[in-house]
Amino acid sequence: MRALPEAEQTELAALVARRRQLVGMWVAERNRLPGAHPRARPSVKAVIEALAQQLAHIDRDMDQYVKAHYADVSSLLDSAKGVGRRTIATLIADLPELGTLSHRQISALVGVAPINRDSGKMRGKRTIFGGRASVRQALYMAVLSGARYNPTIKAFYQRLLKAGKPKKVALTACMRKLLTILNAMVKSGKPWQESIHEA
Repeated sequence: MRALPEAEQTELAALVARRRQLVGMWVAERNRLPGAHPRARPSVKAVIEALAQQLAHIDRDMDQYVKAHYADVSSLLDSAKGVGRRTIATLIADLPELGTLSHRQISALVGVAPINRDSGKMRGKRTIFGGRASVRQALYMAVLSGARYNPTIKAFYQRLLKAGKPKKVALTACMRKLLTILNAMVKSGKPWQESIHEA
């Protein structure tokens, strides 16, 4: 993926960030609705409807922007089952390094590489932290779908569960696997190939 000019990246990142804000407000209003007083309920419903319209509008803007400027990269990422339009837009906007780093570097950058929290004689579990939360969230949603519909991710996830890994650990490992595959795809310019990426 070519480096985004600063102005272009700022524009797409602004759309992606604004969508996250709108989703947060939409979820908050939806949660308020059941407990809202009957007198307040019409107002809550009106805000929910307005936010839904704004979401539809910004989704169109994002899709058009990605299609106009990054159709090639979008097509590559779209070849991976479970990776949808929102994930693609987030990866392009918030992870311009995709395709330029090693699998270890990209995993550490996003924050899906397990970090050893050992200190002196203390030995703790490996954990993930830091990195780019927006990208991790997008990968998480992609993996939830991929664990059902992407043969490679599904097989890897099931194998980890059978090995006794907790679901959260297994999903994080799947996020890391998906990210490294997408990174390799963008680096090589080749779409998803099941025979190559099999677990």
